[in-house]
Amino acid sequence: MNKAYYIVLLLFLFGSQSIFSQQIGNAIVAKDTVKSKEIDPLRPSKAAFYSAILPGLGQAYNKKYWKIPIVYGAIGTSLYFYIDNNKKYHSYRDAYKQRLLGQTGDQYDYLDDSRLIAAQRFYQRNRDLSLLVSVGFYILNIVDANVDAHLIQFNVNDKLSFQPDVYTNELNYKPNLGLSLNYKF
Repeated sequence: MNKAYYIVLLLFLFGSQSIFSQQIGNAIVAKDTVKSKEIDPLRPSKAAFYSAILPGLGQAYNKKYWKIPIVYGAIGTSLYFYIDNNKKYHSYRDAYKQRLLGQTGDQYDYLDDSRLIAAQRFYQRNRDLSLLVSVGFYILNIVDANVDAHLIQFNVNDKLSFQPDVYTNELNYKPNLGLSLNYKF
C-alpha cells in the first residue's frame, strides 16, 4: 500500500507538468495604447452640409438617429403654424377687401372694420414669427450636426478622471468630502 501511494504521488506530480508548460509561438503581444484614432477634419463640414441639404441628414451622418424626429417635429410644427396663420391672415384680408368694395355676406359680418384690421395684423405678426422660428430651427439643425461631428472626434478616455469622493473620518466617523484628480501615464 505504501508503494502504491508513492507511485500515484509521483504520477500526479510528474504527469501534470504538461499542463503548466507553455507552447512556443503563443507569445503575449502588448497592445499599442499610445495610438489614437485619426481625426477627420472634413467630418464636421460634411455633417453641416448634409444637414443643410436635407434637415436631419447630418444627424444621420453622425449616427444620432434619435435626433431626426426632434428636428422634423420642430421644423414641421413651426411650418404648420406658419401655414395656418397665413390662411387666417388671407381670410381676414379678403373679408376686409370685400367690405371695402361694398360686398356683404361673408363669414365675418359680426366684426367691424377695426376688428378685421386688428385680426389681419395679429395673424400677419404670428405668420412672420412662425417663419422666423422655422428658419431658426433649420439653422439650429445645421449647427447641431456640426457641433456633434466635432464632439465625436473629441478624445474621451479613462486616463484622465475627476471623481468626488465621500469617506468617513476614522476618529469621529463623520463623512468627509474630497476631490481627486488622477492621470494615468
